[in-house]
Amino acid sequence: MFELAATNSIARLTVLILVFGLVVIAAFVAMTLVSRRAAVRSELRQLTGDSLLHPGVGESLRSSNDTAWARLADAIEKAGLNLADTKSDKLRTKLIAAGFTSPSAPRVYTLVRLVLVFALPLGYVLLAYSGEEAPSFVKVYLIGSVVALLGLYFPNLYVTAKADRRREEIVNGFPDCLDLILVCVEAGLGIESAMDRVGREMVHSHPLVAELLSVTTLQLRAGASREDAFRRLADSAGVDEIRSFTTLLIQSDKLGTSISTTLRVYASEMRERRRMRAEEKAHRLPVIISIPLVVCMLPTMIGVLMLPAAVRMSREIIPLLAGG
Repeated sequence: MFELAATNSIARLTVLILVFGLVVIAAFVAMTLVSRRAAVRSELRQLTGDSLLHPGVGESLRSSNDTAWARLADAIEKAGLNLADTKSDKLRTKLIAAGFTSPSAPRVYTLVRLVLVFALPLGYVLLAYSGEEAPSFVKVYLIGSVVALLGLYFPNLYVTAKADRRREEIVNGFPDCLDLILVCVEAGLGIESAMDRVGREMVHSHPLVAELLSVTTLQLRAGASREDAFRRLADSAGVDEIRSFTTLLIQSDKLGTSISTTLRVYASEMRERRRMRAEEKAHRLPVIISIPLVVCMLPTMIGVLMLPAAVRMSREIIPLLAGG
């Protein structure tokens, strides 16, 4: 059979079609099983009542010390290696801005950097010496040093990029959240009940904002004062708009002014800021488009326009100049 498939093109094509069909069927069965398990998990989550909060809320409220990385960091610290950073407060703030709220997040961050510093050069050395011709020591040393530097700074770049994406999502979703809070407050709900209601309603549309509101509501129910809960909300969000919003709420609560009026004015300002950010991105778009236009399209256009003239010069003018 194998000889027939190797010599006959029709048999070879038939075998390839059968293999492709088997792979497609296996992939479809695997996707069906995965989707069925996901549906069962979502139903169980709804039955246990976890759907009232965003899943990230439960993860941030529960301690994450039982994760594998946290247990590994604890074991390494017990062995005598200190994973504490010299700028622990700044690192902690940065990790919270990226969404890593676990108390063991700074230690895990330091551990990941140490592992990458040693693992990436070691992997390169093994890959380099596994070939037929071994590279020189200077080349291995230079490339290994560069790879170690990449392993040292890659977690920092990852955390910074994730913090920027999280901040952007919060900024884009907060005006809608503010409008819903204003509607709830004008309907007669208190600020705590309004934040709880909006946090439950915005789980699917803006999950990060819903998580912040839900955590603040639980802190208020646990006995924290409004000032402390609102300041923690601003610190965990790391966004200037939410920090200004919490400052307004704290001042309104202290001075006894109308919260609905404060929310209405600030909601209007937030919508105006979002419109201005959209206009800024729209005005920046032509400048961004001009870069690929100049790099990719302009040389092609110049070549298309100049090619007929170049052909005519090579056929007529250059022979005349040469005396032909």
